[in-house]
Amino acid sequence: MHNFVFHNPTKILFGRDTVESIGPETRAWGERALLVYGQRSLKQHGLHDRITDSLRRAGVQWVEHGGVRSNPLLSHVRAGIERARAHGATVIVAAGGGSVIDTAKAIAAGTPAAHDVWKLFTGKKSLKSALPVVTVLTLAASGSEMNSGMVLTNDGSREKFGYGHRLLHPKTSILDPRTTFTVPPSYTVFGAVDAISHVIEFYLTASDPDTPVQDRLMEGLIENCMAACERCLCDPCDYNGRANLMWAATLALNGLTGAGLGRVGFPMHLIEHSLSGLYDTPHGAGLAVILPGWLRARLPHSPKRIAGLGRRVFGLTQQDDFQAAEATVKCFQSWLRQVRAPLTLTDLSIPANDIPRIADHTRSLARIWRLTDLSPERVAAVLAHCLAAD
Repeated sequence: MHNFVFHNPTKILFGRDTVESIGPETRAWGERALLVYGQRSLKQHGLHDRITDSLRRAGVQWVEHGGVRSNPLLSHVRAGIERARAHGATVIVAAGGGSVIDTAKAIAAGTPAAHDVWKLFTGKKSLKSALPVVTVLTLAASGSEMNSGMVLTNDGSREKFGYGHRLLHPKTSILDPRTTFTVPPSYTVFGAVDAISHVIEFYLTASDPDTPVQDRLMEGLIENCMAACERCLCDPCDYNGRANLMWAATLALNGLTGAGLGRVGFPMHLIEHSLSGLYDTPHGAGLAVILPGWLRARLPHSPKRIAGLGRRVFGLTQQDDFQAAEATVKCFQSWLRQVRAPLTLTDLSIPANDIPRIADHTRSLARIWRLTDLSPERVAAVLAHCLAAD
């Protein structure tokens, strides 16, 4: 196990009736807030009123910045920065899923900065300060509620880049599973796939092969994400199903899973960022297509590791590592089919002859993320595995 520092300063309030704590939790960081949220669901399901009532009772003045979309846009962040500055906001409140929280983080980073916020994502500037962020989570998926990362799409270049910094950890995140009861089945699946992908990427790119504590943790998170997702699809209001999925997705990318693994990478996310950047594909849908393809591309290089994952998660009994690894890929693909996730590029309406364009589009982010071994040729090879499902 490699040396590591695990420090996660985010305070989690988990469970029923925690949403009403958003007012006091926000007031602890400032009296003037920018409230960031998505398109319509927050108001349709009454959560907007609960949040603003709590802010009002706590003496917080706020202005609203709604309209965050899936695959959040730089232009909307820039507008939020101007609104936060005009209001004199000292704290950002995010009510939504990963896209909303990432938007809030970008606004928090850009408001005090003397430069354009996109320069953080391209590595041209470093983060010196950020406004505090508090969140109410409404979608189990990205883990942004308890990590230091954010992802944004540049409207002009269609580049979807990620950036992380310790100052971007939310101060408090409120996780009430009941806020996810109304999440549509498709996005319930997309969120679970996102969380599973985070874990599998760490599991298979770890530079230290002897980390049994982390391995058992990651295998358990994958199992629980899958089982909880199935429960939520059977009954969208299954409280414990939603709770298990919400907490598992948070733990999947809060720093704990990667502790001691050494250097890890996000190769599937790198490829998917080009899919959603170019085609506005839902993030989890893109990952569902890439996951089996990326595993297949890794089979010749990591059969023992993939086989071990399959034996633990799916109970596979094949003694030959390559056979067990192949069966592992088929098991993941079978589960994705069971939960009705997209399986091929065709399912995403992406033609095969676009593969060279997608692969070339990954160059910039691969350079910034230092994934030098993931050349456009290797990306194209992964995508070639995503053209057909077994």
